[in-house]
Amino acid sequence: MDIDNNRNTAIEDIETSEWLYSLDWVLEHGGPERVVELLHQLQIRAHKAGVSIPFTANTPYINTIPREKQPPFPGNREIERRIKSIIRWNAMAMVVKANKQESGIGGHISTYASAATLYEIGFNHFFKGKDDGYGGDQVYFQGHASPGIYSRAFLEGRITRDQLEYFRRELKPGGGLSSYPHPWLMPNFWEFPTVSMGLGPIMAIYQARFNRYLEDRGLKEDMGNKVWAFLGDGETDEPEALGAISLAAREKLDNLIFVINCNLQRLDGPVRGNGKIIQELEAIFRGAGWNVIKVIWGDDWDSLLEKDVNGKLVKRMGEVVDGQYQKYTVEGGDYIREHFFGVDDELLKMVENMTDEQLSIMRRGGHDPEKVYAAFSAAVNHTGSPTVILAKTIKGYGLGESGEGKNITHQQKKLNEEEMKEFRSRFGIPISDEQIASMPFYKPDENDPEMAYLKERRKALGGYLPSRKTDVKPIKPLPDSIFEEFYQGTDGREVSTTMVFVRILAKLLKDKEVGKLIVPIVPDEARTFGMEALFRQVGIYSHPGQLYEPVDADSLLYYKEAKNGQILEEGITEAGSISSFNAAGTAYLSHGINMIPFFVYYSMFGLQRVGDLVWAAADMGSKGFMLGGTAGRTTLNGEGLQHQDGNSHLLAYTVPNLIAYDPAFAFELAVIIKDGIRRMFVEQERVFYYITLMNENYAMPQMPKGAEEGILKGIYKFSGSTKKSAKLKANLFGSGTIMNQVLKAKEILEKDYNFAVDVWSVTSYKEVRRDALETERWNTLNPTKKPKVSYLAELFKNNDGVFVAASDYVKALPDSIAKWLPKPLSSLGTDGFGRSESREALRDFFEVDAKHIVYAALGNLFREGKIKSQLLNKAKKDLNIDPEKPDPVYS
Repeated sequence: MDIDNNRNTAIEDIETSEWLYSLDWVLEHGGPERVVELLHQLQIRAHKAGVSIPFTANTPYINTIPREKQPPFPGNREIERRIKSIIRWNAMAMVVKANKQESGIGGHISTYASAATLYEIGFNHFFKGKDDGYGGDQVYFQGHASPGIYSRAFLEGRITRDQLEYFRRELKPGGGLSSYPHPWLMPNFWEFPTVSMGLGPIMAIYQARFNRYLEDRGLKEDMGNKVWAFLGDGETDEPEALGAISLAAREKLDNLIFVINCNLQRLDGPVRGNGKIIQELEAIFRGAGWNVIKVIWGDDWDSLLEKDVNGKLVKRMGEVVDGQYQKYTVEGGDYIREHFFGVDDELLKMVENMTDEQLSIMRRGGHDPEKVYAAFSAAVNHTGSPTVILAKTIKGYGLGESGEGKNITHQQKKLNEEEMKEFRSRFGIPISDEQIASMPFYKPDENDPEMAYLKERRKALGGYLPSRKTDVKPIKPLPDSIFEEFYQGTDGREVSTTMVFVRILAKLLKDKEVGKLIVPIVPDEARTFGMEALFRQVGIYSHPGQLYEPVDADSLLYYKEAKNGQILEEGITEAGSISSFNAAGTAYLSHGINMIPFFVYYSMFGLQRVGDLVWAAADMGSKGFMLGGTAGRTTLNGEGLQHQDGNSHLLAYTVPNLIAYDPAFAFELAVIIKDGIRRMFVEQERVFYYITLMNENYAMPQMPKGAEEGILKGIYKFSGSTKKSAKLKANLFGSGTIMNQVLKAKEILEKDYNFAVDVWSVTSYKEVRRDALETERWNTLNPTKKPKVSYLAELFKNNDGVFVAASDYVKALPDSIAKWLPKPLSSLGTDGFGRSESREALRDFFEVDAKHIVYAALGNLFREGKIKSQLLNKAKKDLNIDPEKPDPVYS
């Protein structure tokens, strides 16, 4: 039996060899195209014969670019190695020193240690600078690698020694360095916030697409610049990291390059201990249509692969899981010989002339400059699709026994003197043993070859990166004529604030000055918001144009796609849409163009769903308008619990430079948008706006005289009482569509109870609170000076009325300004889960309708002793108030 098996195996080996020789002959005489054709025909024949061929999107676990196809390396490898070693040292010393001075301050050594070669090849040969103005590449640096980026900038003379000393100590005199890329904190240095993880990749994709959008619309010249996104293999578990890669392929974004640092480790342990993350990512990206370049093995492995005529080494490389590769990193060459090569006599024979030491230092591809250069060169010159480079590295590379390849390496922040000496010696840093204890930074003399080479390379590539221009030319103020019609009201015609917004947007798009700068962004809800008229007016952006006849081609408002289209119709993705908003909203910094994005979406799916990307927008200085459509928990009546938004304005409080408004009327919306454009694009303030829009129709009144200031400050008197002699007074606060309930309550109180009622429109609780807090802070810090008076306090000085506020949002919103009112405030809001019902029923359920507003005002007067209990009880019966009804918070 064994003889038969051996004979069959021998025959199979001969068959395999014959097939491989045949393939080699075809490749030599017919070329790669003929090989592909034959393999395709063989696959068809096998299928016809009933052979089930397993699907795979993977190529073998070797480098995509073989050695014979590597381009010549153009740089001086020895000088580049010395520069990289110096940067490694300073990055490590920066983190170690910071944690010695302030225990627990944090920082990361291991990420940059693994990625240094990837970055240095980019800096020395590929990343284009911005010295020519607003050109250059846009690089999304992996956040945890920031110490290395700072260290290079230190050699370049852009960051001082004192700043390195104050890494993560930003409040020190002269300022320190932020933990990660934060443009808000270092506006002339960082461009893109890439921590929290996962945000960099999705923003890079939409940045590359927006760059193409600008080019296709003739607003920017195509200069061949690239968008680079550096990320870690563990980061790809974040949904945002891979969630939009199909868009990049569909749009053929060959201006986009991902570089994934596959060091096989995340914070706690292996990324895929029992699998292979590089193969997993290759399948995902190839399946999505990306060009995939794997850089797995350094040149130490080339000679072994040449000997591998039977493919046994490649097979072994492919069958070992990542957790075991991590084990090889921390063990010696004897372990590698026994456990990697020792499974097969032929493999052992391959390395019989190599020492254990030689085996232990065989490099991964991501640490080999020539392999990395070849991959970057292929990526930059590839056309027709985006490229991802999967570079295998070792986390903590160079840290030796203190952390190289170990599970604890991500948290490594301290090294002892012996470990520092080992690091110093390994990378040839000219620092003596006596100096080691002080962890000095090292910078060569300006005339040394390393410094000359570093600066020459960046000059040749167009200047230093990262960097950001902040001197932006403002736009001209908008003419009043665009907005005047909205100040007049609708003369009884009922419209929603959403309809008003669409009309304002249409007029802005037609304006000769700013029309071309407007960027409407919609996540597949344009028809919901009544924006379909804009399809025909300005078109939906599509790089290839419209390759089909739309089904509604015969209608006036047909679905029109165009290469120069202006609307970004993003499909069902709020994360993608806000990423487009961020790209458009920072175009004034990236391209010197004051693009004005209007991102319209279901309000519930904005701050609540993509709050992390909104925070990134704030950090990077995005400008524009986020418009929460179908807003209000009782106004969007039919959609139910998941859609009805009563939270977003409270969430807006958390973003410092986000200006939030909840307008009730057309004139309020017009005033807010006009002033927003002035503040952001004329005065160049680093703010952006959140405005809620409702889908309830009602007549829009004329703007009261002198209301503009109060609209913008957040509160103004919309309707004063004509009952000057009334003894009972109430101040009713209304916002959004609930303003109509407040006006009904005023009518009831004045007609049935002889109240004097003033109605105040609160357009922004956040702005009212901001002013009050600023005033309070000034008074706290200046106790010996005459106290300042807030806008709110000034409005209600000597006001003897009771206070009731009603909105379509949680009660915490009006509560946030209550402490600055002269009397207690009764807040009515929509705390709790929404549900599908009529607006009337919902407002009764949440107790924000006119009758509950009336009853709250009467209750306040009763507590003040100004009305009798008999009147209150009668009102309860007349208004049909049920004190025993379930609390909507828990219902």
